[in-house]
Amino acid sequence: MSVPAARARLVRDWIAGDPDPASRAELEGLLARGDDDALAARFDAKLEFGTAGLRGALGAGPNRMNVAVVRAASAGLAGWLSNSGTAARGAVVGFDHRHHSDAFARDTAAVLAAAGIPVRLATRPWPTPVTAYAVRHFGAAAGVMVTASHNPAPDNGYKVYDDTGSQIVPPVDAAIARGIDEAGPASAIPHAPDSDLIEPIGDEAVEAYLAVATTAVADGPRRLRVVYTPVHGVGLDVLDALFVRVGFERPIVVKEQSSPDPDFPTAPFPNPEEPGVLDLALDLASRERADLVLANDPDADRLSVAVPTAHGWRVLTGDEVGALLGAHRLDTTSGDDRVVARSVVSSRLLDRVADAADVPCRATLTGFKWISRAGDRDGRRLVFGYEEALGYAVVPAVRDKDGITAALAVADLAARGSLTDRLDALADLHGLHLTSQWSMRFADMAGARAFTARLRATPPTRLADTGVARLVDYSSGVGDLPATDLLDFELTDRSRVLVRPSGTEPKVKCYFEVVGARGDEAAARRRLGELREALQRTAGTMPE
Repeated sequence: MSVPAARARLVRDWIAGDPDPASRAELEGLLARGDDDALAARFDAKLEFGTAGLRGALGAGPNRMNVAVVRAASAGLAGWLSNSGTAARGAVVGFDHRHHSDAFARDTAAVLAAAGIPVRLATRPWPTPVTAYAVRHFGAAAGVMVTASHNPAPDNGYKVYDDTGSQIVPPVDAAIARGIDEAGPASAIPHAPDSDLIEPIGDEAVEAYLAVATTAVADGPRRLRVVYTPVHGVGLDVLDALFVRVGFERPIVVKEQSSPDPDFPTAPFPNPEEPGVLDLALDLASRERADLVLANDPDADRLSVAVPTAHGWRVLTGDEVGALLGAHRLDTTSGDDRVVARSVVSSRLLDRVADAADVPCRATLTGFKWISRAGDRDGRRLVFGYEEALGYAVVPAVRDKDGITAALAVADLAARGSLTDRLDALADLHGLHLTSQWSMRFADMAGARAFTARLRATPPTRLADTGVARLVDYSSGVGDLPATDLLDFELTDRSRVLVRPSGTEPKVKCYFEVVGARGDEAAARRRLGELREALQRTAGTMPE
């Protein structure tokens, strides 16, 4: 195999500007072997900087996470801070335990410092919510967390926060992206690793986070036997310290997954939603006769929960945990300024719970960059926010999803009584809300987008023999929400089906919700299956 001349020139130009010897050697080797497929994967596209920052596979080239890409991103961030007049307030830089996370964090700090921006740089790996809170604690203008969250081991990422401690939103992302494009070769970007503007931080940031995290619980019982797994991530030390601080026994930890390991040997896809990831924890919980299983993803911003039943362990859905925590937070907080929030694809049960408490519930676009801002427009205090993908915010001072304070809040609730009984009580009051999610894979991204375009152009009037009462099309914006490619089919029986293309993979994500009466769970589950089959027939493809 040979490499086309035009691509070879691109690769040579990149090598000339890449400051990392390992990356240069990787590309030289691919050129020498004539591996055009590998080079095309690295150079035919580039990692795009957006509101989620950067995330991708480690490796050399513009479409991979590497030193050159991180330095360019940091130059873009430095430019935005300087242009906004906030550079003097500095930045906080944290990192997790993934491959090269520490090096990428140091490079970020060095580029910012070279631009005259003070930096507080973590001295050790810590959870993502610590960085989110540290931005506010130190009064910084921005924060960076080097993490790929629950992605597989070959990936890493670069998440950016603004001075509110929330993830950035437009137009900040576009401003940083322009700075990245204007940065030039990475080797020419000023870099000052030994600058006096870089201040190491460690225990101070974690202690500040722990102090505010204790507000996730109210006075109450503390007798509870918990099994916990950090899934080879960085959550254990902070969660353990937090549980002890508020009076719980130390959790029983899954030994095989207790230590940070960037290769995730027992969980190639280290997301607690993935089949098999919780198996070790559930087995241990059975042996230990535990009351509760809690699991964080590797950077501890997500939480999975399992409870014992007469038939074995039941893993709760994100919507079930969201309803439980939302009701608990409304029960244990007060004030006319409260607000709760959920993503538009999450269950409407939280709306019913909030209505009963006479507290507004706001639906936002998917992502905590939106959820965390749900009360900003009218100065309300967000006492709870969640999205169905296991993300929860229970402490107003931490403006991002936080699997550690959510774990503490779930333990607080479980110590007061059965979580399944509480779910039944919510169903009695507000109706049984069952949700599910499936993804339909297509040959390419264009196929996925074309499917939602067809649904938009010729929407079905019935799904699973039920009329469509209303179609809400978010592509032009709904209310004060930004435009996004999302369709919400609301059916006459109060069911709904939401469809959106993935932004990163050739698939369409589909969300289903059925509302019924408690005791009708079997019928409701059949209904979920019927809606799924109806959408399959419409798509003409099989779900994953």
